[in-house]
Amino acid sequence: MFYYVALNVSDKRRTTPKMITMANQLLLGDCLEKMNQIADSTVDLIYLDPPFFTERKHKLKNRQRTKEFSFDDIWKQESSYAEFLHRRILKMRTLLKDTGSIFVHCDKMANHIVRGVLDDVFGSDCFQSEIIWQYKRWSNAKKGLLPSHQNIYFYSKTQDFTFNKVFMPYSEATNLDQILQRRTRDKHNKSIYARDDKGNIQQADAKQGVPLSDVWDIPYLNPKAKERVGYPTQKPLLLLERIIDLVTNENDLVLDPFCGSGTTCVAASLTNRKYIGIDQSEDAVQLSQARLDNPIKTESTLMKKGRKAFENANVDALQCLVGIEYNPVHRNQGIDAILVEHHDGTPVLVKIQKDSETLQQARQLLRNAMKVKASKMGFLIQTQPAQEEHKVDPKPYTYKQDPPDQDVSATIHIVETVELSIKRSINNFL
Repeated sequence: MFYYVALNVSDKRRTTPKMITMANQLLLGDCLEKMNQIADSTVDLIYLDPPFFTERKHKLKNRQRTKEFSFDDIWKQESSYAEFLHRRILKMRTLLKDTGSIFVHCDKMANHIVRGVLDDVFGSDCFQSEIIWQYKRWSNAKKGLLPSHQNIYFYSKTQDFTFNKVFMPYSEATNLDQILQRRTRDKHNKSIYARDDKGNIQQADAKQGVPLSDVWDIPYLNPKAKERVGYPTQKPLLLLERIIDLVTNENDLVLDPFCGSGTTCVAASLTNRKYIGIDQSEDAVQLSQARLDNPIKTESTLMKKGRKAFENANVDALQCLVGIEYNPVHRNQGIDAILVEHHDGTPVLVKIQKDSETLQQARQLLRNAMKVKASKMGFLIQTQPAQEEHKVDPKPYTYKQDPPDQDVSATIHIVETVELSIKRSINNFL
C-alpha cells in the first residue's frame, strides 16, 4: 500500500510571478520549481518518463566511452515515490490546455502507483488508454518471462482533447469482404453485411486502414543505432513522434519535465512543434542541447516494411530438418538456420542454396559464415541441379580456420532436398 500527501501550492502561486509562455528552451533544475515559470493552460502535450521505482542507480557510457550518464532511482518506500509524482503531476495539470493530454511512461515496477496518482489528479473519467509499447529484446539468464513491453498511460485534461486519427495497414488475415463491403448490425446486435432494398450487398466507403490500437510494435534502440547516445533509459524518436502526432498539431507546445537525453524535445522539433525540456542533471541538459543542434534519427526498416519482410528463410527447404531442433536465421546470406545442438563446442550452421546461386557460390557463402562464427560443421542444402558442376564431389569440403597456425578443420556436408533428389532420379541427372 502507499499514500501521498497533496501539496498545497496556493502560497507559492501568490509569491512566484508567472512568466510568459516559453518555447524551445531547456531548463536546468527540479521540474517542480521550474514549471512555475510556465504559464497555466499553455501546454498542449506533456510526456514524462520519470524514474521507474527500480530502486537502483542507472548509469551508462556514451559510444566513445568518454562520458558516463547516470541518475538515481532509489526510494525509501512507495509512499515517497507516490508523493514525489503526485506533487509534480498536480502542477502539470494546471499547465495543460483544456484540449491537452499527458502521457506517463512506466513499467511493471511502478505502474500501479502511477495509475493511482493519475486517477487522483485527472480523474478516472479522463483516462483514455493504457498503451503497451512492445519490442523484441535480447534474451537474458533471469528466471521467468522475458520483459518485452512497457506501459504508457494516456490521460486528457478534459473530454475535449485534441486527437488525430492514425490508421495502420490491414493484417494478412483480414477478409477482403470486410474491406470492400459495408457492415451493419441486425436486431440481435450481430455484425452482418448491409444490403439495399433489393437484397444486394452494399459497397463500403473508402477505408484508410485499421485505426491505431493501444499495442505499439516499435523497435527498441539497438546498441549500434546511430541515434543512441549512451543515456540510460533513452527512448526511440519513433515512439515520441507517434505520441506527438497523435494529440498535437504543428506549432503546439510539448513539455517534457524529465527530459533526460532530450528525445521528446528532438521529436517535437522534427515534427514542427515547440518544446520545453526540464532536467535536474546538467549533463542531461547539455546532451539534449547537443542533440537538438545535430539531430540524428535511426530510420526503422522494420517499421516501413513490417516484420514479415525480414522473414526470408526458406521454410520449405528447411523441412528436411524436421525432427531436428533449429533456429531459423533471417537476413543473412550465408546462414539460414543454426542447429540447437552444437558440434565440438561450436555452432552448426545450415545454408540453403538460393535459385540465383550456383552450388559453388552457396558453398563459399556458407564457408565465409563459418569462419566468422567459428563453426566447425555446416550443412549446405542443395535445391537445384548443378549446372557447370554436374558431378558433386561426395567428399565434404574442408578449410582451415583462422588463425592459420591452428590446425582445426571445419567440414561442410552437402545435402539434397527431397524434391531435387526425385527430379534427379526421374531425369537421370547423374
